[in-house]
Amino acid sequence: MLIRDATEADLPAILAIYNDVIRTTTAVYTEEPLTLEDRRTWFRGRVASGYPVLVATEEASPETVIALASFGDFRAWPDGYRHTVEHSVHVAAPSRGQGIGTALVTALLPRAAVLGKHMMIGAIDAGNEGSIRMHERLGFVRAGTLREVGTKFGRWLDVVFMQRALP
Repeated sequence: MLIRDATEADLPAILAIYNDVIRTTTAVYTEEPLTLEDRRTWFRGRVASGYPVLVATEEASPETVIALASFGDFRAWPDGYRHTVEHSVHVAAPSRGQGIGTALVTALLPRAAVLGKHMMIGAIDAGNEGSIRMHERLGFVRAGTLREVGTKFGRWLDVVFMQRALP
C-alpha cells in the first residue's frame, strides 16, 4: 500500500468509495449519493484551505485508490475553533480490516500539527466498533456520545466523539 496526496484524477475513485459507504454503512448519515461535482467542490475546498486529502493505493497499481482520508475545520465558526480539525477516513469494502485506515489517520496527524492544529476530532457512528477501537489504538479518547442525533436505514443513530491532542 502507498499513501499519497490525492489529485483531481482520483475523484471518480474517491466518489465510488464514498457512495458505497453511503449505500452500505452508517459511517455517513445520509442516504443520498453524491455526484462527481460534489466531490470536486469538496476537494477544491480542502485544497484551498491548505488541508490534505490523502489516498491509499495498491502498491502494484498506484492509480488504484482503495481508501481516502482528510480533515477540515471542526466548526466553521469564529476563530475560537481554529486549532481544532475533524477528520474522516473511508476504506473500500474489500480492503477494510487491513490497517489501511490506521495508516491514513496516522499520516494525517503530523499534517495537522504542521498547520498549527492542537486537537483532532473524530465523529464515529456508535455501532462502528472497529473504527472506535482503531481510534483508541491511535491515542484518541472518547469525549462523549450524542444519542439519537442521526437517522439512516429507518433507525436512530448515536455518534461517538473522540479526540486526540496533536504533537
